[in-house]
Amino acid sequence: MSLSAELSRKTDHLQQILADMDRIIVAFSAGVDSTVVAKAAFLARGDQAQAVTAVSPSLASGEKEEAIRLAELIGIPHQLVSTSEFATPEYRANASNRCFYCKTELYQILNQAIARHDWQDATVVNGANLDDRGDHRPGMQAAADFEVRSPLIEAGLNKADVRDLARHWDLPIWNKPAHPCLSSRIAYGVEVTEERVGRIDAAERFLREEFDIPELRVRLEPQELARIEVPLDQINRLTTPTALPRVTQKFLELGFQNVTLDLQGFRSGSMNSFLSLEELQIAAHKS
Repeated sequence: MSLSAELSRKTDHLQQILADMDRIIVAFSAGVDSTVVAKAAFLARGDQAQAVTAVSPSLASGEKEEAIRLAELIGIPHQLVSTSEFATPEYRANASNRCFYCKTELYQILNQAIARHDWQDATVVNGANLDDRGDHRPGMQAAADFEVRSPLIEAGLNKADVRDLARHWDLPIWNKPAHPCLSSRIAYGVEVTEERVGRIDAAERFLREEFDIPELRVRLEPQELARIEVPLDQINRLTTPTALPRVTQKFLELGFQNVTLDLQGFRSGSMNSFLSLEELQIAAHKS
């Protein structure tokens, strides 16, 4: 796929931003955004760029392996680090600024690694793009606190640009659905636990494998209620006389108390729609 003149200009700008850094540490989740940043960083700085993937119970099945595979494909040095956000009471409490504590944990670990290796010239970068600025993302405040840079934003790339650039570079995840952490499926105010995210992971894996639905969410509401979100044109796969009892039985076996199917269909970030403007402002202030 060839790039438009505008995207070619943005890509050159992205490369220049990264080339001006001495050493680059990419917070690498294996999503399309951070994969494009990792590829761009490696093209700009070679072995002076390194990808780091945080591993914790909130990482969905297969994502660690995907990160390893993509880093090998790009050629960028890659490191896995274990994070302990579940040990943080504020994270487990699952207020609307939960992500702030998760990203703070990650950036602290990255800064410790920089100090340990005496990489005083290193710059930590993330995969945030222009479209991320319009959503509720407390993790962006954590990035600001640790002076983490967002080269995609600096170069003016939005999500569509990122996918086009990934396709141009033959990155196999150019059309990969967004895959946020498993904790984001839990309703605000419901405690985040390793058991709950593990249960959500197993439920989503079951639906993907048994019904061939690649993009979906299993949301955990109060009282252990599972709310399934799939695209509207996929709902019929789960509502046949044979599918309904299979899904119900599996979810009850996993530990959910009730199972519902959201007739509004899949919506990325739908948990945020329950937040009031006041709550969003309070979360931003606390972060």
